[in-house]
Amino acid sequence: MTVTLLSSRKIKDRFMCIGFPGRIISIDENNFAVIDIGGTHREVCLDIVDEDVGLGDYVICHAGYAIHKVDEDLAKEKLAFLKELIDHEIY
Repeated sequence: MTVTLLSSRKIKDRFMCIGFPGRIISIDENNFAVIDIGGTHREVCLDIVDEDVGLGDYVICHAGYAIHKVDEDLAKEKLAFLKELIDHEIY
């Protein structure tokens, strides 16, 4: 499965959702993690992520769930792309 960062935009009467990479900074006893997305912290559920994850790992998240573990280099590349989109208001 390949997961990429997608912008939230309407294409042919369909909306695409955004998935974002975040670095896991804590995990609690209920399998919830706090992730860091470029300085913003969000809580996500780890129940459906596709492989084992731990502190420092990067995951793609959507709708409050971590759904896919990703390589650190890829995550940093996608975070830089997201920052560029925001900085240039390309959304």
